[in-house]
Amino acid sequence: MEARAHTGRLDELLHEVRRQMSRGAGADPRAVLDWLGRQIDADVALVGSAGAVETATARFPRQILPSLEPTLSRLAGGQMAAAVTESGAFQVRLEALGPRAPRPVLVVAGTSAPTREAASLVSHAGSLIALLDRAQDADTTFLGYQHKARQLRFAVFSALLAGDLTLARRMTTGAVPTLLDAERLRVYLLHCPSEDRDRLAQTYQDGSGYHGTGLMVHCPAFEEHLICLVADGSADGSADESADGSDNESADESADQATAEVDREAADVSGRVFADGPEVTQGQGTVLRRLVRDNPQYALGISSPYPLGATAEAYGQALHALAAARHTPERMAAYLGRTPLVPLLPHTEAGTWARALLRPLGSTPRATLDITRLAVTFPRSAVARLLDISRNTVSHHLSRVEATLGLDLGDVRTRAALDLAFCLAGGQPDGGFGAERGRPEPTLDELFRTEPAHAWAREFLRPLQDTRGRDLYATLCAWIDANTDAQRTARHLGRSRNTVRTHLRAAEHLLSRDLLTTGSGIHDLVHALHIIGLQPVD
Repeated sequence: MEARAHTGRLDELLHEVRRQMSRGAGADPRAVLDWLGRQIDADVALVGSAGAVETATARFPRQILPSLEPTLSRLAGGQMAAAVTESGAFQVRLEALGPRAPRPVLVVAGTSAPTREAASLVSHAGSLIALLDRAQDADTTFLGYQHKARQLRFAVFSALLAGDLTLARRMTTGAVPTLLDAERLRVYLLHCPSEDRDRLAQTYQDGSGYHGTGLMVHCPAFEEHLICLVADGSADGSADESADGSDNESADESADQATAEVDREAADVSGRVFADGPEVTQGQGTVLRRLVRDNPQYALGISSPYPLGATAEAYGQALHALAAARHTPERMAAYLGRTPLVPLLPHTEAGTWARALLRPLGSTPRATLDITRLAVTFPRSAVARLLDISRNTVSHHLSRVEATLGLDLGDVRTRAALDLAFCLAGGQPDGGFGAERGRPEPTLDELFRTEPAHAWAREFLRPLQDTRGRDLYATLCAWIDANTDAQRTARHLGRSRNTVRTHLRAAEHLLSRDLLTTGSGIHDLVHALHIIGLQPVD
C-alpha cells in the first residue's frame, strides 16, 4: 500500500512536469516546491548558483541560511552531492542539482528528519527541477540561435542588396548557403500576419540556419513582409524544366522554373501574369504558393530572375508584384516586365544632368548618402527600422542633404528626381566641378522630351485608357499634385478619402506598381505624368 502511495506521488510530480512543458512558458520550480512541501510536510527553498534564494515555499525559514553557508558552498562547488544537518530547531536536507558547477541547491527544512520515502521524493523533485532548468536553458539557447541565424540571413540579404557577393560569402564562411552558388535568383515577397513570420522561417529552416536553396528574411521595415530569396535553376545555370515549360519530373526540379512557366501561360486582360501554375515536386517557390492558396490573409509577389548582384532590382520588382497581387483573386502575381525609364534616356545628357544635380553631395559622408537613397523611396520610419536607427537620426541626415542641395525632400517630385539622379550616376556623386566640357547642363525637361521617354510614359499609363481608367487617371494626377496626401486629394476632387484610396489601390493593380505600402512605385508615376505633360521633340 505504501509503495502504491509513493508511486502515486511520483505520478503527480510527473503530471506537474508535463503541465509545465506543455504550456511553453518556461520552467516554474515554485510549483514543484509547493507540491513537495505538501507531500513531506516541510518547507523547501531553491538556492541558486550565486547563493541567493531563487524561490521558496511561503513559510521557509530563511534565517537558517547563514549557518548553512559553508555546506551550501561545498555543494554548489561540486565537492558534495547531498548533506543532512541541523540548524536550530530544524532538520535540514540539502541536495545539489545538475552536473555543472556552480550548482543550485535544494534545501528542505522540517521539524523532524525526513523518512526514506520523503528523502526519495526530495531527490526525484530535485532531479526534475534540474531537468526543467536544463530544458529552460535549451530553450534560451535555441531562441538565441534563431535570433543570430535571423540576423545572419538579413546580413547576407543586405550584402546582396548592395551587390557585394564577396562580403556575403565572407560572412558565411564554413556554411555558405546554396543560394550563393546560384547564377540567378528570384525574390518572392510574402505578405502575411507579422506573427506568422517566425513560425514560417523556422518551419522551413535547414540545419545550417538557411532554407535549402533559398533564404527567408524578416523585413525590418514592414512587419507583414517575409522576403524569400530563391535560387533560379542550378548552380551552373541549367534549368530543371524544358524550354516549353513541360515538367521533366526530376527529383530536384526548381519551383522557380514552375514560376517561369506561369509567367508564360497565365495573364489577365491587362497583361499581368499570375503565379498559379503546375506545381513541381520540391522547391521553396512551390511551398510559398501553396501557403498563399491555403491562407486568405497571405499574398505573394514574384520577381523576374536576376543575377545575384542585382538582388536590389529583383526586390523592387517583387514589391510591385505584391502590390498587384493583393488586389487579385489569386493573391499571387509575377512582375509584369516593362523596360525601365533609365536606359531610354539619352545616355550622355542624362549622366551630365545627374552628376550636376548630385555634385554638391561629393563630400557628403557615405552613411548620409545611403540613408538618403533609401529615404527618397521609403517612409522615414521604415528607413529607421531598416537601419536600426532612430527616426530623428534619419531626419538629421536628410536635413543635411536638403541644406546642401537647396531642395525639399518632403516634395514627391523632388524625391523622384533625386532617385532618378542616383540611378543614373550609379548611386555615388563624383565630386567634380562645373559643367562638363564647357557645355550647358541639360534640364530634366529636356531629357524627358525625347520620343523614347514619351513612348515609355504612354506604355506605362496605357492601362488607364478606358473609362474607369480615366477616372483613376484624374485621381492620380490630383494625388501627385497634392504631394500624395489623400485627404487634400479628396478635398480637391470633392470625393471622400476612402474613394481616393480605393482608386489608388485599383491603380496599383492596373499599373503593377506599389503606391501605398512602400511607395516604391510613385517615382515611375511621377515621371510618366511629367513626360506626358511635355511636348516631345523630334
